[in-house]
Amino acid sequence: MFESFDYGNLNRETHAVHGTHRIDTATGAISMPIFQSATFRHPELHQSTGFDYSRGLNPTRLELEDTLALLEHAKYGLAFSSGMAAISAFVKLFEPGDHIVVSSDLYGGTWRLFNDYYAKYGLRFSWVDTADLAGVRAALRAETRGLVIETPSNPLMRISDIRGLADLMHNHRSDSLVAVDNTFLSPYYQNPLDLGADFVIHSGTKYLSGHNDCLSGFLAHSSVELAERMRTIQMSEGAALGPFDAWLTLRGIKTLAVRLDRQSENARRIAEWLRRHPKVERVLYPGFADHPGHDLCQSQARGFGAMISFYLKDAAEAPRLLKNISLILFAESLGGVESLLTYPLEQTHKAIPREMREAGGVTDRLMRLSVGIEKVDDLIADLERAFG
Repeated sequence: MFESFDYGNLNRETHAVHGTHRIDTATGAISMPIFQSATFRHPELHQSTGFDYSRGLNPTRLELEDTLALLEHAKYGLAFSSGMAAISAFVKLFEPGDHIVVSSDLYGGTWRLFNDYYAKYGLRFSWVDTADLAGVRAALRAETRGLVIETPSNPLMRISDIRGLADLMHNHRSDSLVAVDNTFLSPYYQNPLDLGADFVIHSGTKYLSGHNDCLSGFLAHSSVELAERMRTIQMSEGAALGPFDAWLTLRGIKTLAVRLDRQSENARRIAEWLRRHPKVERVLYPGFADHPGHDLCQSQARGFGAMISFYLKDAAEAPRLLKNISLILFAESLGGVESLLTYPLEQTHKAIPREMREAGGVTDRLMRLSVGIEKVDDLIADLERAFG
């Protein structure tokens, strides 16, 4: 049905465009077809084309999964209906009584999933600043089997040492699993498996898809021992990505490199402008040389990304800013071609208890900006008007 070509050792920009180079031999279509089919015909008893039922395997989704694995330097990729579904599948690898250390500064929905749901089934979680290696070491217990990291973190842009944390966990227990949420930087800028992580997590809704038009989530790993188990978890839980959304994400990945190059260039310009603005107290952007994680980020990633967080001097400015922006959109999510301004306190992190939010720095003065591909001068002019 498909013919694959081995073009040798290509650059990541080319891999993003071509994926695994599957070509439909029947038609020669260069765009992977959308196999909008729930089930597949068997040639005869005990024979299969490899595709039986789309909850288990679908040709369009398989091309996306293999493309993501290629970009993340992984052996296996799995595509889910959302990033949260991907995280939920990863947690199924643990048993009641296991202890998991989690970045304290991370997406609020992940905190809700772990604290409100999986804790009821006997899993134990500790919320730690994973940018502090000594703090993570102090949190380890005999039953600690997992570590979940966001780096850069959401929304405070803290940088965690993936190499150091992976070594720490694997020396602690040989059966430990380290997962890194790579949503903010994408495989174009960072490859956690190369740094010792066991799993990479993505909300594919963000940079991978890139157009704010579909949801998806991913896990990537290279464990031969866990490959069949992970595929069974995906099939059994039933949150596999549908073929149309898989095709949209494949199409988005083709422009991942050019989008992120433009977005990152825009982000640096805007971060520098915000830093000079009289109504802004502090800008959190790992591309600044004086950011506490700048050198570490530079050592484990190829870029700093296009996410900026900043503190206003006066909390009263927040509602005015959100109301007055026009080109930049007041909305949740990130990573799309359109620039979005988010208020973490009321949107992405509302599920986290107030005391924990404020202790971590998510206050009523914190804003998060996902920078798009628009002309940067227009974005700065929009912010200038909105600040008044």
